[in-house]
Amino acid sequence: MREHSLHTVCEEAACPNIGECWSRKHATVMILGDICTRACAFCNVATGRPGAVDPMEPDNLAVTVATMGLKHVVITSVDRDDLADGGADQFVRCIQRIRETSPGTTIEVLTPDFRHKDGALEAVIAARPDVFNHNLETVPRLYPTIRPGARYYHSLRLLDRAKDLDPASFTKSGIMVGLGEERLEVLQVMDDLRSARVDFLTIGQYLQPTPRHASVSRFVTPEEFAEYKRIGESKGFLMVASTPLTRSSYHADRDFVSLREARLRALAAG
Repeated sequence: MREHSLHTVCEEAACPNIGECWSRKHATVMILGDICTRACAFCNVATGRPGAVDPMEPDNLAVTVATMGLKHVVITSVDRDDLADGGADQFVRCIQRIRETSPGTTIEVLTPDFRHKDGALEAVIAARPDVFNHNLETVPRLYPTIRPGARYYHSLRLLDRAKDLDPASFTKSGIMVGLGEERLEVLQVMDDLRSARVDFLTIGQYLQPTPRHASVSRFVTPEEFAEYKRIGESKGFLMVASTPLTRSSYHADRDFVSLREARLRALAAG
């Protein structure tokens, strides 16, 4: 990663799973720099004025993927509200370069919400990622304090529009629990995501990265996580990953294989 001047969300967001994932050669690459234009209350990524977009980043990423022999790669980014397209073109270029150099590698993108960036989502979906992921992060009631720069229903519409643009691709979203949400609010988020035809839901425990960030309201029990998984599957998600340490990209390579198998089973069942 250092050799090719790449950033990872594993490091910038202080992910608790970094040791396990990196020992398995699984990392989530964070493009468009390491400075975010937003200041979400849960996120450890630095906020400020980002630098210029690195034109060599797609090439460097493609070389890294090929060198590491990755079968599945996850590409995310900081929010870039300063860019006319929100950084969509850089996502597209990264996807294209990986397709050229590692045609057997499956690609998952975890994008910002592209608010007020007409055509950005359409450009990313046209590049045909295998998985389109955009996280809701929390329940709508908590958006003003936890995700103040975003809008819940805009994010929901983004996921629904992604499925309209490419019904064959997988869509994915995730939330954190332990921020003060109620159980019924989590179940409503599940219903909202199923209405948007999202295939894969991730639920994990929020952990406060620094004293400056939102406090942990409570630690959700493993039994509650297991119940969320059971309920989510009963609502029709192809997959639900729900454990305290679940994160958007945790076990993403293995989960993608399981996701394809789940779709085949669903199709076979009619």
